[in-house]
Amino acid sequence: MLNLIQVLENVSCSGASVIVDQSLPATVSAIINILKIAIPILVIIFGLIDLGKAVMSAKEDDIKKNQGLLIKRVIVAVLVFFVVAVVQFVVGVVSGDDKENVIDCIDCFVNNNCDPVQP
Repeated sequence: MLNLIQVLENVSCSGASVIVDQSLPATVSAIINILKIAIPILVIIFGLIDLGKAVMSAKEDDIKKNQGLLIKRVIVAVLVFFVVAVVQFVVGVVSGDDKENVIDCIDCFVNNNCDPVQP
């Protein structure tokens, strides 16, 4: 029978040992994906702002210093994006078909790859 109070379904990770509401892993996964994209964009924007300030000041030393800083920030932004993507990929591959381990729980929260609970 449909329980009208509980609209969302429950999901399990690590087999049936941990049961959580579907919204929790979905929210955590969405936050991870937003951060994976937002952090590199913000790092590059702040680097461009610093470089723009240095160009407006017309000091050659400041321009070179901020140009090097911008390059370092772009490298950090790329690393942040790829580290998160690689972790998501590795967790997804390692969890595989064996749904009885802790990696399955991590996969549930990182990739929102959860098993629905059968009533």
